Amino acid sequence: MSEWPQGRTGDGSGRYGRGSGSAEPEGARAMPQVRRAAPGAGGPPPHPEPPLPPELSPRGTIPRQQSSHGHDDYDDGYNTGQVYGHGGPGGRGPGGPGGPGGGSRPVRPKNWKRRITIGLVTLIVLLLAVGIGTYFWADSKLRREVDLNKVEDRPDGGKGTNYLIVGSDSREGMSDDEKKQLHTGSADGRRTDSIIILHVGDNGNTMVSLPRDSWVTIPPFTGPDTGKRYGQSQNKLNASFSMAGPELLVRTIEYNTGLHIDHYAEIGFGGFAKIVDSVGGVEIDVPQDMKEKHAGTDLKKGKQTLNGQEALAFVRQRYGLAGGDLDRTRNQQKFLSALADKAATPSTILNPFKLYPTMGAGLDSLIVDKDMSLWDVKDMFFAMKSVSGGDGKQMNMPVSNPGLATSKGSAVQWDMTKVKQLVGELKNDEKVTVSGN
Repeated sequence: MSEWPQGRTGDGSGRYGRGSGSAEPEGARAMPQVRRAAPGAGGPPPHPEPPLPPELSPRGTIPRQQSSHGHDDYDDGYNTGQVYGHGGPGGRGPGGPGGPGGGSRPVRPKNWKRRITIGLVTLIVLLLAVGIGTYFWADSKLRREVDLNKVEDRPDGGKGTNYLIVGSDSREGMSDDEKKQLHTGSADGRRTDSIIILHVGDNGNTMVSLPRDSWVTIPPFTGPDTGKRYGQSQNKLNASFSMAGPELLVRTIEYNTGLHIDHYAEIGFGGFAKIVDSVGGVEIDVPQDMKEKHAGTDLKKGKQTLNGQEALAFVRQRYGLAGGDLDRTRNQQKFLSALADKAATPSTILNPFKLYPTMGAGLDSLIVDKDMSLWDVKDMFFAMKSVSGGDGKQMNMPVSNPGLATSKGSAVQWDMTKVKQLVGELKNDEKVTVSGN
């Protein structure tokens, strides 16, 4: 069977197919699928092929030329051996892009600027979401239980902000084992263990401790539980807290000083110890050897890191100190400032494994007034931190007699001349020049 196309033989007359043995160069090859026999020519009848769509036509945009025989043929570009779809523009064959002799395929440059922008925006959105979520979580934990709007006969406010910070002996939420470990006893209710006025202003922040045994006038008040009206009396400052809680304590301080209290914050024994432990302890310079069974203190003089139990004992001890209650208030201020400094360091704030336990321990046990926001709490702690760093002043209320004999036992009498000067400087947000005891 002949392997040549229909109507052709294997001799050299056709000069196509497998080539010719003749030395003469072979002529242009005709394409059987497009060449048509002239009318009347011999051979089998032509088999017309269906036309290809223009986009698939191998002729592309090559113009069709009329041959001398009256039929269409390709131009010289095809007859010289070019293979359309392989070597032309856009092809992948020899001479085309990506093939031998052709240029490399152009690589679309990556838009790094756009990618970085998208990454930064995503990061900012995530940080905002975490920050907002943390804010609402922490704000919901604040125990807004004190209503300063109930305080009677309040003095006018001054410049700056005044916080009343109270450490109470509340055992709320403590187990029997915790009470034993912290040497707190099991007394019901709560009493003041430390009372500090923190003034935050433009001329430095000032912490003023008020001895809980201060001999003051307790103004008339209405009992919150009984509705009974009580008259004015003389008593120790912490008695006002026992009689009618935080609102009467604020009223008594305002009545005896004339200083307007803007915000109230109180923390109990258990919460204080947990905060100290959550930040990994607080370094403090213990001024002297301290050993006292009631507070559970057993400390040596010098710098050391105190855990929660040791810190609570340190701020509670007053027996065995040369200055008694006045020395205790100094220790309380010193430690609170150091605690605020530790809690506000980047190692705590930027470490979620420290930040959330610290916030949880503190906010769960922190009692504040109804108008105090989380931002106010933050300002209070950073103000205490600044005092610890030397940007402010720590002092006791000026005292004229630390051992005043009264019907309620030994008490502390204020130096009212210096107290008035101190209050005037605080109300006007001036630099404090008065010295305390």
